[in-house]
Amino acid sequence: MRTPSPHLVGLRSLASPLVLARLAGLATLASIAGCVPPPRAEAPPPPPRTVAPPPARAPRPVPIAADWRDWPYSPGTWVYRRDARGSIALFGPANADASLTLRCDTAARQVYLSRAGTPPTPLTIRTSSVTRAVSVQPTGGTPPYVAAALMPNDSLLEAMGFSRGRFVVQQAGLPPLVVPSWAEIERVTEDCRG
Repeated sequence: MRTPSPHLVGLRSLASPLVLARLAGLATLASIAGCVPPPRAEAPPPPPRTVAPPPARAPRPVPIAADWRDWPYSPGTWVYRRDARGSIALFGPANADASLTLRCDTAARQVYLSRAGTPPTPLTIRTSSVTRAVSVQPTGGTPPYVAAALMPNDSLLEAMGFSRGRFVVQQAGLPPLVVPSWAEIERVTEDCRG
């Protein structure tokens, strides 16, 4: 009788019913796994949804105190210049047209107080010592201004220059201008008196 090969002995032990049942189970799992489709490439996430900002609301007007001396200053600063006509002080925001000008026209010996705008309604000037309305005429320039002609010795010019910290220029249909009383006002006035 022949002695079985050591390889066959190992195979026989593999052929036991328990091992065969396990191999059959693995084969079944492998065939089931082969039926599952491969995982799909994941779709890229949708782009972020942009939400438009809410429409800008118009700023609420700042409540104005009863006393004009407590009103906030209008935006801007005074600038003084000399030119061929005489001198001019301009008040307003930097790099913008002036809101208010005071011009000495030496040839006419007049001081012109001008405000940006077109209404031909009088300007009311409020200072710490005087309140007065002055008539205006359109200047005909671009941008449009209206102007009041004053004599160089008009007491209103002194009142504007020496008002306690500020004076106000009001005109129907336009917001009030709250302007600081700086030296530029007196410089223009003195240029026309000289």
